[in-house]
Amino acid sequence: MGNVLIVDDEGKLRALLAMALDSQGHSIHEAESTEQALTQLPSLMPEVVITDLRMEGKPGLELLQTIKKEYPLIEVIVMTAFADGKTGIEAMRLGALEYVAKPFEMEEMLLLVERALEKHNLGKEVTSLRKKTETNLSLDSLTGQSPKMRHAIAQAKIVAQRDTTILIRGKSGTGKELFARGIHWESNRKTFLPINCGALPENLLESELFGHEKGSFTGATTRKIGLFEKANEGTIFLDEIGDISPALQLKLLRVLQEREFSRVGGTAIITTSARVIAATNRNLEEAVSEGDFREDLYYRLNVFPLMLPALSERKDDIPDLVDRFCLKYKHFQGIAPQVLDTLKLYAWPGNVRELENCIERSTIIAGGETILATHLPEHIQQCKTPYASASVQLPDEGISLDELEKSLILQALQKADGNKSQAAKLLGISRRAMYSKMKTHGIEGL
Repeated sequence: MGNVLIVDDEGKLRALLAMALDSQGHSIHEAESTEQALTQLPSLMPEVVITDLRMEGKPGLELLQTIKKEYPLIEVIVMTAFADGKTGIEAMRLGALEYVAKPFEMEEMLLLVERALEKHNLGKEVTSLRKKTETNLSLDSLTGQSPKMRHAIAQAKIVAQRDTTILIRGKSGTGKELFARGIHWESNRKTFLPINCGALPENLLESELFGHEKGSFTGATTRKIGLFEKANEGTIFLDEIGDISPALQLKLLRVLQEREFSRVGGTAIITTSARVIAATNRNLEEAVSEGDFREDLYYRLNVFPLMLPALSERKDDIPDLVDRFCLKYKHFQGIAPQVLDTLKLYAWPGNVRELENCIERSTIIAGGETILATHLPEHIQQCKTPYASASVQLPDEGISLDELEKSLILQALQKADGNKSQAAKLLGISRRAMYSKMKTHGIEGL
């Protein structure tokens, strides 16, 4: 149950709201003006404020602005009897959770208060965790003694305080999201909101990024605020940016050029000051030449490129990374020197992520004792990648390349549970090439 402050110069409405919220077990406080609310805030410290926009004296927007500046964790729901789209947009821009037009359904307001309380509590948890882990989020905390890694960190520090769009390049598992979080932390921006663009179908990704209006499609029972609105004055991290569809590429281009967009099914223009950090392991230059990625979007994203080296290019960092992972998994007995020699000989196709998985597994097998070579996965002991023997052997009678390709495509789709983007990744081809090959072989979507 929450602590709610209702601000409105209509006494009857305040009473109705108070009665409904009190029946849900909330602690209710009232104010009839912005001035009165401002005097109550320091002592009450409500979790949620419900305020009218037009009142005698100072307007509700001024109250909203003050709350978000001085008490950013307080969630604000604004009400208005004048369904002015511009006013609502301004309220959302200033940080309101939602705005509702009078008269409204009481059930709708009760649901909004519940959502506001959930967001408030989540914000408190995030703030608490951020304080505990702040030393682990900065760019200085990233392990990197190798020249390539030190250069990437130095470049990131130069651009962190700017609003410049950043494109982080690097193979899968090199730590692109961790790097993006470090840049965000150094920037002193507010929210960091990551999303994997390759993990969602086009329609869901569009809704997640830009939001949607109620009734805009089947299942859209309420308005949804997208990440570009939520990340206002913050950072949005677009991982696997090379996998977005042509239609979404065009909409993203508009955001980067004009700093504005519309929700799915909506016409209102919404502005955003979100800073974009994108990442990909794809060769975007090749994707542009194949017509799979817009050239103008590529240049908008590639304003400040950062290249993260593969672990095979920074093997001198392995001892520090191992120490970091041993500490993370609370293994205090260390690792035998000869084990480090083995780790440095291995190719690490999965990069830092694979190394972390290896250390986590080894700490479990070591059972609190010093990690020995026998505790490592067998393929790492032998310095062989687990799929080194996966090459196709040509039989004496020959083989049909078409049938082999079709078989591999079907296997990839099955492994990816029908997700064509993921299947394309497994095969090392673009999503457009995947669709083309499926059409050629008469393969229906699984």
